[in-house]
Amino acid sequence: MRTVIVVGASLAGLYAARELRAQGFDGRLVVIGAEPHAPYDRPPLSKGFLTGSGSGTADESHIALADAEETAELAAEWLLGARARSLDVRGRTVVLDDGRTVAGDGLVIATGASARRLPGPPLAGVHTLRTLDDARALRAELTCGPRRVVVIGGGFIGAETASSCVALGHDVTVVEAAPLPLVAQLGPEMASVCAGLHARGGVRLLTGVGVAGLRGAEGAEGAGASDPGAAGARTSEAVRAGRSVTAVELTDGRLLPADVVVVGIGATPNTAWLAGSPLAVDDGVLCDDGCVTALPQVVAVGDVARVGGVRAEHWTSATEQPRAAVRNLLAGHTVDTAHALPYFWSDQYGSRIQFAGRRSDGDSVRIVEGSPDGLGGDPSAGVRGEGFLAVYERAGRTTAVLAVDRARPFMKVRRGLAAERAAELAGV
Repeated sequence: MRTVIVVGASLAGLYAARELRAQGFDGRLVVIGAEPHAPYDRPPLSKGFLTGSGSGTADESHIALADAEETAELAAEWLLGARARSLDVRGRTVVLDDGRTVAGDGLVIATGASARRLPGPPLAGVHTLRTLDDARALRAELTCGPRRVVVIGGGFIGAETASSCVALGHDVTVVEAAPLPLVAQLGPEMASVCAGLHARGGVRLLTGVGVAGLRGAEGAEGAGASDPGAAGARTSEAVRAGRSVTAVELTDGRLLPADVVVVGIGATPNTAWLAGSPLAVDDGVLCDDGCVTALPQVVAVGDVARVGGVRAEHWTSATEQPRAAVRNLLAGHTVDTAHALPYFWSDQYGSRIQFAGRRSDGDSVRIVEGSPDGLGGDPSAGVRGEGFLAVYERAGRTTAVLAVDRARPFMKVRRGLAAERAAELAGV
């Protein structure tokens, strides 16, 4: 294999490039990124990057994933700000939006996912939060004085953004269509506990109600109008249209006044550029357990990959899948599998939520340390509450673990689950 192309220059793409070099690939390496930015860490965008506090400070150098020395050592050709338009399998080339083509023997698809948006014309003041440009545009509005902020969606991005907005002194309401935020991930009992963090943080939480539409008015003056990138372009489009958001209309008829709306309703895998290729796509690029597609010279990793029937938008998936994917790519067939134990975390209202494992409906849940009454602490002073540790169980076995501000015992249970999973895969 003489040339490998990595399409996607975010977390999974960078880790794939690292693995290629670590596993001995010394040929030409080309990394293509749709954004103009070098790889950066996304989790801080909804937290410290917005508030300018902690390790996720607004200084963009703090979110860089690779320094100049490592970038030089990778010896890759970086084509940033270049969006892939199509894949020509017969010609073994990736075609870019600007008409350029890049030829290679191997391909790593790491194009990630894009934030879902609400239908309707653009309005100034309406944001998503997925990219650095999204975060820049939102931060510009949040630093212009007190705002009435409505966050649509109570998932991780919505909850973390709401937490950051209230920390900045804004009036915040979260609208969640499900009966509880995070109920699909945590189950109703623990989701109810974690939902209490919103109230403790001073945020109104409206559940079980959808959004009928957004209201707008003439005379927009979007703070993000001068921001570069796609987010800035959308805001500028809204400003040119002369309308800014004024309210969110709910499906039950209520009207929530709003100066800023953040839409956090999930993400869609970036697979449009693969239309017409032989690769199978169904909510992500379909791969076997080793991240290998129907074509052995093509693998997929990260948010865009549906590995063994599962697509996981987790930081750990993006960092762990590339090892197996690259090994299989260089071998020319599947010799390794990527079965990381699902793990995610979220920082909200001064508390850290951590979850690992495979919970299923019907699993029982048991608190083994601490109490939900110990949540809270003093976020303004950086003091966490006592928190709790809960385990999910089925047929006498632990299937998953949840912790709020109980990092050390959580890691112990997580390691145990990972060891059990490894033994299960090994047939022990």
